Amino acid sequence: MKKLILALFIIFFSSLLVQSQEKKVPYGNNPATGKYYELRGIKIYTEVYGTGEPLLVIHGNGGSIADFSLQIPYFEKNYKVILADNRAQGKTRDNGDSLTYEMMADDYDALLTAMGIDSANVIGWSDGGINSLLLAIRHPKKVKKMAFTGANLVPDSTAVYKDVAELVQPMYENAMKNKDKLSSKTSWKLMKLLVEQPNIPLTDLQTIQCPTLVIAGDHDVIRVEHTVQIFTNIPKANLWILPNSGHATPIAYKDEFNAVVDRFFKTTYREINSKARFY
Repeated sequence: MKKLILALFIIFFSSLLVQSQEKKVPYGNNPATGKYYELRGIKIYTEVYGTGEPLLVIHGNGGSIADFSLQIPYFEKNYKVILADNRAQGKTRDNGDSLTYEMMADDYDALLTAMGIDSANVIGWSDGGINSLLLAIRHPKKVKKMAFTGANLVPDSTAVYKDVAELVQPMYENAMKNKDKLSSKTSWKLMKLLVEQPNIPLTDLQTIQCPTLVIAGDHDVIRVEHTVQIFTNIPKANLWILPNSGHATPIAYKDEFNAVVDRFFKTTYREINSKARFY
């Protein structure tokens, strides 16, 4: 059963695909830059690359720092790229019984504070996108701009395609039935997180103050109409739907993804309404 859960995470977040790419630096396991911060009852594993304006990069469910092996070399040229393994994932251990996106968003707030960083640009992928949203909602001063891909507000069929839900549900039920038999709480907690959360009201999106780039693949696991709903409820948002792409937009469109997100961070957000819509 643990193998099934692991397979699910591989399908969803393409961690092995990222790690199979050519890379000389051992991202996610780099003793030259790896460091632990003791915060909020856990030890959060981090790596930092480059110098410049702070850029926080957040991975998805079951992933790790290594998932951004195709982004780090690009962004470290002009940014101080800050990455961490999320609570209960990668090298960040968490033996607690519960796990929520709100906990992880608060972890990132505490991490930035511990690093002496007042605000940062943020990139999030999948669950990392959810964490980005919640960081901007719960700790608005910490987020200067954010760009995220493949995020959802709710875990039901209004957000996730039916065939994806049908793939996940049996594994979730098995995990719930056999949770006491698992040698680790981690797989169970991550599966529970995937199916039962998040639950972010649209009214919370409307409080987000920072310019936001909302991204998704046109064949993502998240419904396109749900992504559009997120876009329309964030006051200063741009929308980018990538054609012929599933959930792994940072891989399938790595060059375009890096360049467009970088340009978004460097460009002043402009309001487009009335006559400006014609240009």
